[in-house]
Amino acid sequence: MQTKPFRIGTRGSPLALAQAHEARDRLMAAHNLPEEMFEIVVLTTRGDRITDRSLAEIGGKGLFTEELEQKLVSGALDFAVHSAKDMPTHLPDGLHLSAYLPREDIRDAVVGRTARKLIDLPHGATVGSSSLRRQALIRRMRPDINVITFRGLVETRLRKLEEGQVDATLLALAGLKRLGKVEVITDILDPDTFPPAPAQGAICIESRVGDTKIDDLLAAVNDAATFDTVSCERAFLAALDGSCRTPIAGYAVCEGDLIRFSGLILTPDGRSQHAVTTDGHRRDAAALGTRAGQDVRARAGSTFFDDWH
Repeated sequence: MQTKPFRIGTRGSPLALAQAHEARDRLMAAHNLPEEMFEIVVLTTRGDRITDRSLAEIGGKGLFTEELEQKLVSGALDFAVHSAKDMPTHLPDGLHLSAYLPREDIRDAVVGRTARKLIDLPHGATVGSSSLRRQALIRRMRPDINVITFRGLVETRLRKLEEGQVDATLLALAGLKRLGKVEVITDILDPDTFPPAPAQGAICIESRVGDTKIDDLLAAVNDAATFDTVSCERAFLAALDGSCRTPIAGYAVCEGDLIRFSGLILTPDGRSQHAVTTDGHRRDAAALGTRAGQDVRARAGSTFFDDWH
């Protein structure tokens, strides 16, 4: 019988805390446990501390997870809650993604100041985004637009937009929903023409391999469809050695026992691309994503990736 509170690791941003609270609340409901049985432990990561450079410059994915993972490995935390799209494809030895909460909307949202839609922005307008995928897709849609790196918390980016530093910015619709800020959205982008990042909209829980007590606790809140779709998308990313330094999009959808996947790789300027669509059985979700990644890598050829890093 557990007597001490379960220690949940998280970053301290408003969005990260909202996600940690959602995980805690779902666990409380699933196991009929009081709030006192969960302690939310806030840690600052390198990605939080360094905000004046792009993620690609300072190391890509892992910048928002390293400190949490060190505490997990040491036993100082029981599990950690993350935005799944922040997770590197290769985790530290002894850790795994043991559960996913039900996924939110996968789409990207536009927050426009001088026009509501990207397509309606004035010629030569400036759009801010920290995501190389979003930057490449914007350039594909509007080569005339000036795209600049735009980092910081959601609240920080919205303030910079209001100050007039950019004409528009793009944010994950899921994050705006979780923060209760949907009123700022001026347009929502169609994933068929502006596909999301792998794992966008998903909250994952990371824990120690072999900790059966924690695995049993988390199994009650794991959403099977999210687990399968994100496993497929992360396998696609892994086959391409994807990180925050690479413009990669991809999303999967479950339909009964089947899973459909669409993936896209682009050059940073958005001018060259290779797409893949495939489907198969949900039990083969990860293998499907791996094959899709290998397929586009083979078709693109080695020179396609020369300017990715």
